[in-house]
Amino acid sequence: MCVESDGCEIEGCSSSDEVQTLSGSMSPALKSTAELHPCKPGHKFRAALMRCRTPTAAAGILSFGNVLNYMDRCTVAGVLLDIQRHFDVSDSRIGLLQTVFICSFMVAAPIFGYLGDRFNRKVILSCGIFFWSIVTLSSSFISKEYYWLFVLSRGLVGIGESSYSSISPTIIGDLFTNNSRTMMLSIFYLAIPLGSGLGYILGSGAKEAAGDWHWALRVSPLLGITAGALILLFVPEPKRGSADQGGRVKARSSWCCDMKALAKNRSYVCSSLASAAVSFATGAFGMWIPLYLYRAQVVQKTAEVCSKDICSSKDSLIFGAITVVTGLLGVAIGLAATRLCRQRTERADPLVCAVSMLGSAIFICLIFVVAKKSIVGAYVCIFIGETLLFLNWAITADILMFVVIPTRRATAVAFQSFTSHLLGDAGSPYLIGLISDALQQSYATSVLWQFLSLGYALMLCPFVIVLGGMFFLATALFFLDDREKAEKQPVEQARG
Repeated sequence: MCVESDGCEIEGCSSSDEVQTLSGSMSPALKSTAELHPCKPGHKFRAALMRCRTPTAAAGILSFGNVLNYMDRCTVAGVLLDIQRHFDVSDSRIGLLQTVFICSFMVAAPIFGYLGDRFNRKVILSCGIFFWSIVTLSSSFISKEYYWLFVLSRGLVGIGESSYSSISPTIIGDLFTNNSRTMMLSIFYLAIPLGSGLGYILGSGAKEAAGDWHWALRVSPLLGITAGALILLFVPEPKRGSADQGGRVKARSSWCCDMKALAKNRSYVCSSLASAAVSFATGAFGMWIPLYLYRAQVVQKTAEVCSKDICSSKDSLIFGAITVVTGLLGVAIGLAATRLCRQRTERADPLVCAVSMLGSAIFICLIFVVAKKSIVGAYVCIFIGETLLFLNWAITADILMFVVIPTRRATAVAFQSFTSHLLGDAGSPYLIGLISDALQQSYATSVLWQFLSLGYALMLCPFVIVLGGMFFLATALFFLDDREKAEKQPVEQARG
């Protein structure tokens, strides 16, 4: 026998069971007494709902929402050539779509980080996912005379998605600890390549099926609204730090104090700069690689210059499938490598990230060497390079959880997101397009030079990736000291 928070009996419980109350907290089982009364139908429904609010279910739902986040942002890249032809804009202006999205994303992230450390996190998540779903759906009806409005809509979507990316990892961090947390964060960040790849596939697939690229923006919003409802119903709101230090955490400090502490945290600063290098490369690649491979095939005369209303989506489909597979493989290898290396060194997390980054830079360089003569060879290099690059996503998040105290984590995630986007993919798609346009000026009508100019611009990415590997090596130097400081923070029961 167990009871709801209002004192009614709930069927199907033994006297040794724990009770999940409507607030989401756990309390000891109570034996039946004369004061208890039968549950009303509404109480039984809510009790059943509480039993479904398990940490594993919550992590699964949050991961599903993360898949949709990245699916939505990459759907546009999956139909990029169609959007460029529809609005009749240059490479730099089409690159502006991703830049505006990321700029709004990173500006909103610190705000949501502040809110996430102080208010109900799952409500903020649900509102954010509902918002971007509605805006994405609305943007599919914008006519070709209003390209600026389409760009603005991507900025609004960035605001909605920033709430999710800033706050959701902290909920998982409060539901799990140690290797369990590493595994769940790995699954959560697995959603990044999985969602990105599905975004390319969804965009090109919906366009082909409907004969209109606008339909690519009308599928993910429906799934997003579903995810928002699931979060409200089944994701609990755990106490901050409930998985750390026996549920007792340092009292909540001011925002200025949080920022000063994070600025002095050398592991946090270095890993954030390394994360910016990853964002720079993935942002540029996600936007430009399908178009680059299409131009490579035009140079090889295995494809023709598109002059139709609906252009071929083969490259987006293949790149999307590769992104899904490399994401799954990369995160799985990262999880296994980290667990294995932790048996040998306590600095395993940043060292694994550094090695994977440096290895990725080699294969990404090779893409631009072989693409002119062999598309298959380019895809092989993309596969290996992306696998190594995706390997560090979940590990970077785990590094943050180790070196930052629980009441500061949402702020830390938000500002890591801010800096990684500010120095990374906020400018990389537009910068690559700008360099490509500048190189094309002398030979604007040359198909070969359009291909080469974009390739030369993308060559900036492996150099940035090497720089990111250096920052991960720096993180390894400070990691143990910063982790020890976080563990020794004075603890007392958190207010609120």
